[in-house]
Amino acid sequence: MQDTVHHHLFDTAIGPCGVAWGPHGLRAVSFAEKSSELTERRLREKSGSAGPAAPPPAIAAVVADIQRYLAGARVDFSVVTVDLSPLDPFRRKLYQTLRAIGFGATTTYGELARRIGADEVEGARDVGAAMGRNPMPIVIPCHRVLAAGGKAGGFSANGGITTKLRLLSIEGARTSVEPTLFEGDRSFALAVKPARRSSR
Repeated sequence: MQDTVHHHLFDTAIGPCGVAWGPHGLRAVSFAEKSSELTERRLREKSGSAGPAAPPPAIAAVVADIQRYLAGARVDFSVVTVDLSPLDPFRRKLYQTLRAIGFGATTTYGELARRIGADEVEGARDVGAAMGRNPMPIVIPCHRVLAAGGKAGGFSANGGITTKLRLLSIEGARTSVEPTLFEGDRSFALAVKPARRSSR
């Protein structure tokens, strides 16, 4: 018998986002799409959710933290309980390793491959592919993985590279590329506030 998964949409500084969870933790996070309906559809596709539900306390806390993060606060998501059981062993190991990359820090596809014992060249391609299939952006911080030379690399969430650069901007992380209003989804680029330092 499969574990039942549910989902919940919530408002953020960038529009309606969503989370999905099961008995063993968080299963998926979806960024705001062009409409709430599209956000919910993508979330259902990623998580296999049986339907919407009120989040239990632990998931409600994640929702509040995502809202604070997208408003510019410093938040540590490494303590969130995630359920990676549906994923293959490579992605499980990769995402767990990535979760150790803290707020404001970055790594590269090649370095992340090396950390899990893969070849830095061929493994980097596998890492890039896995970043594009990340079920929990922000909580599993794929935006902190850059291409060689500090270049932004790819990002599969709505808004593409602009989204990635804005998340890095929230954290005060540096890349060799600066976001412009002409990259990706312009509405996202304008919605996220600049980084705000916190003593928390």
